[in-house]
Amino acid sequence: MTEQDLAGKRALVTGGASGIGLACAREFARRGAFVIVADLNEDAATAVAAEVAGEPWVVDLSQTADLDDLMLDVDILVNNAGIQRVSSIPDFDPETFRLLLRLMLESPFLLIRAALPAMYDRGWGRIINISSAHGLRASSFKSAYVSAKHGLEGLSKVTALEGAPHGVTSNCINPAYVRTPLVEKQITDQAAVHGIPEEEVVERIMLTETAIKRLIEPDEVASLAGWLASSHAGMVTGASYTMDGGWTAR
Repeated sequence: MTEQDLAGKRALVTGGASGIGLACAREFARRGAFVIVADLNEDAATAVAAEVAGEPWVVDLSQTADLDDLMLDVDILVNNAGIQRVSSIPDFDPETFRLLLRLMLESPFLLIRAALPAMYDRGWGRIINISSAHGLRASSFKSAYVSAKHGLEGLSKVTALEGAPHGVTSNCINPAYVRTPLVEKQITDQAAVHGIPEEEVVERIMLTETAIKRLIEPDEVASLAGWLASSHAGMVTGASYTMDGGWTAR
């Protein structure tokens, strides 16, 4: 039986209806937290919230102006929502570039800003930012995603420094390619931009930099998120935890 070490805690997971977010929602619920499942997909958010006995929050986090005055009463915030676009810089649509930065950098800033006052009042809080190996390394054809994740790394570190006197930690998790809908949707675009068959994308593109030649499972990422939310990680802040099969060891 899983230890109920997060009983009484409220956790907000963005992009919580699928992939890493879904795995995190289940992990926190198993450990006793009340989970708010934030997602653009109403049906999926409602279904996951019912599964984990939590609450759905149907929201388009790319509409960042709507978040300016938001206040959140949560103990744990997981910034996970994200999308990907694969294109060369000359061909990259400027509005799409702005969309990725709004969703994956500006939105986490606004959610952190909304959550910190209540965390400070309680003297306890956990900010967990789902970054990427691309928060530490670059890849061609991913200018917006790499820029957003590098920015998220900096935001997480500043949050760690400001939150430390108030009992709030902030950390990044940096996985390589995870077996999620986000990764699956990249295969066609990756094949086109690299000029290779779709069936060769995983081996030739996604796993080329890793020493361990497999995709990461969402539950593996969620397990690390669960530890970062626990009392055992109270001295861990401002860190970036790689789960990349050795990618960034090069």
